[in-house]
Amino acid sequence: MSPGKTFNLKLAQECAQAFSAAFGVGCLVTDAQGRAYYEQGYGCASCQLCHAAGRRPEECVQSQLYSMTESTRFGGKYIYFCPMGLTCFVSPILENEEATAKLTVGPFLMVDRQDYIACDLEGQMGLCGQPLQNVTALLDNIPYVPAEKVTGMSNLLFMAVGFLNNVSAANRMLESQGSTEIQGQITAYIQQVKTDSAAPPYPLETERAMLRAVRQTNKEEAQRQLNELLGYLFFSSGGDLARIKTQIYELLVLISRAAIDAGANSESILTANHQYLLAMNRIQDFDALCLWFTKTMGSLMDSVFDWAGARHANVIHQTVQYLNTHYSEKITMEQMAQRVYLSPSYFSRVFKEETGESFTTYLTRIRIERSKGLLKQKSIRLTDIAQLVGFEDQSYFTKVFKKQEGIPPLRYRESHAGQEKGRRRGREKP
Repeated sequence: MSPGKTFNLKLAQECAQAFSAAFGVGCLVTDAQGRAYYEQGYGCASCQLCHAAGRRPEECVQSQLYSMTESTRFGGKYIYFCPMGLTCFVSPILENEEATAKLTVGPFLMVDRQDYIACDLEGQMGLCGQPLQNVTALLDNIPYVPAEKVTGMSNLLFMAVGFLNNVSAANRMLESQGSTEIQGQITAYIQQVKTDSAAPPYPLETERAMLRAVRQTNKEEAQRQLNELLGYLFFSSGGDLARIKTQIYELLVLISRAAIDAGANSESILTANHQYLLAMNRIQDFDALCLWFTKTMGSLMDSVFDWAGARHANVIHQTVQYLNTHYSEKITMEQMAQRVYLSPSYFSRVFKEETGESFTTYLTRIRIERSKGLLKQKSIRLTDIAQLVGFEDQSYFTKVFKKQEGIPPLRYRESHAGQEKGRRRGREKP
């Protein structure tokens, strides 16, 4: 592949040269498939650690392709760990709004050399003898970068690549497109409900579908459901902006809780909600309000997997994403460790260090939070709820629920039945 007109290879090379010279790290320009265009310093193309350790080169390629996808998903930057446990970060280069190339910085050490040898090479990978000696000899080429500097360096690379991508112009264009798409779906929904003879009730199922999409970080589906809710709010309120804002803030609280349920940091989200309220109160236009709310929901969904500062960001991300979609299945720590290619003991330590909770505690919390939503539906038996959220029997589910929530699940159901009924009556008023 040769660079297209939008992708200026010469500028990308100069960017790589400047970044490598400034920070003393390798910088590689590649296409979307990982094929190298240009390398400055000791980068991924020069690294021989996988070969020295006897690992398959496909593992490194897969890691690079995964980082490319995630950098696009996370808004233009992503910190990750290669199969050898070394740190890299990447930013995509766009061409016709497609990620067709990327700048990758690394590999580098983010821990002490001896700790890396003991924990990663010997402990995690089980290297010994000649392979260990071969890898250790190559470490002289690998620079050390303090952990507290990595996020800042990643941000600088993002800004440098942003110059190549002409980010500000692209953002304005995407924002305009996003606003038009949102308003188009809202208008279509309003036209549909106008044809009905009776005023429709509050679309509670749509709300639930949106919250499920938020928990799964499915932005496209969450946006589709949100647009229908915004259409209903506009129609049922007669365009009363003050009333719409009140209902939107209620949705914002629900979305925030869904993000927290899915693993986002509760303290930071609850603090941000106050700022969101202040920002929303300054908006005096329905179209602007819709676009603002869409961006805010996207930010909350991004926070679900905001592990950019974590040493094993990709491991934590994969684990949290898997648990939030497979919590109903039988999952052991050993199985999860195998999925992310770590030993159980090392995985357990990494997960606890990065999340502040043990693997079992984290999984139990997700299951209990999911059960609370099911308990509000009286038609579902307690035995079925226990199985639906991953508990093998009702008695154990009841014991765990009471320990975490302070009350048995049936009492929780009774205490929330009246609240849900009153909330539904309020929403069904035209």
